[in-house]
Amino acid sequence: MRRFPTLLLLLLLAAAMSVSAQQGSDPSWVAPDKDSARTNPFAGKPELAAGGQKVFSRSCAACHGDEAHRASTKAPDLGSEAVQAESDGALFWKITNGNTRKAMPSWGSLPEPQRWQLVLYIRSLREKK
Repeated sequence: MRRFPTLLLLLLLAAAMSVSAQQGSDPSWVAPDKDSARTNPFAGKPELAAGGQKVFSRSCAACHGDEAHRASTKAPDLGSEAVQAESDGALFWKITNGNTRKAMPSWGSLPEPQRWQLVLYIRSLREKK
């Protein structure tokens, strides 16, 4: 009988870990300090976020959803507090490098201005939550 509470606890722990993994969190996916410190050259130009939205629709919506609030369980909600807490430089680095452990492709082949516009678009999502 003592095995039941232990088994139940293990099952609950496994379920919690599964949910965390499904939400796309990866605590080891951290931008280097020098990259996190980069500033967006388009900061203060919110009108350029529209270009980022076009790139997003073409390249990112399949996983993150049309409104960037998650189309699959593997992709994070880009308007979430966790994503919005990232620096512009960290977001740019993550877009550029991807994360193969979580099936996030590298978008380093996109021109740099488009990647910065994506960051602007991601920032605009915090206002839509």
